[in-house]
Amino acid sequence: MSSPSKRREMDFMKLMMGDYKVETINDGMQEFYVEFHGPNDSLYQGGVWKVRVELPDAYPYKSPSIGFVTKIYHPNVDEMSGSVCLDVINQTWSPMFDLLNVFETFLPQLLLYPNPSDPLNGEAAALMMRDRQAYELKVKEYCERYAKHENSAADGNSSDEVLSDEEYESSDEEAVPGNPDP
Repeated sequence: MSSPSKRREMDFMKLMMGDYKVETINDGMQEFYVEFHGPNDSLYQGGVWKVRVELPDAYPYKSPSIGFVTKIYHPNVDEMSGSVCLDVINQTWSPMFDLLNVFETFLPQLLLYPNPSDPLNGEAAALMMRDRQAYELKVKEYCERYAKHENSAADGNSSDEVLSDEEYESSDEEAVPGNPDP
């Protein structure tokens, strides 16, 4: 009956009452964006990503659809679509899980422990297996370029040393830490 809709409402409210910024799409609880912070002690620490969540009508019996809107460099996230390759969301979902599990456990675990043997981003997986240092540098570059622009100016200049020589040439002329691009 109304059980799935009550559960959807309850899980949505638990997410909003947590430390997550949630932005609804079309004023409903079926599609929304969540501001997701990279886990501490990871290559993604300090990054903030916009993640799109779509809840099917049969939620929680069917898993939510999760996708990164903000670009992220990771073997298990498709760089173009933002789709996430994560068994617990895609195949082994259980109604025992909720949205807080997705954002407090599943996504942080995905970022902390990438699986290059089951990639959605083949380039990232190959680089991770071939040259771990270059892979880590590219992850940090993506974080700096795409996931820190929404942060305050004070946060934006804290990790300039991780940027590589391959930064966009056009931005080198204007690269003033703490000043947002026009």
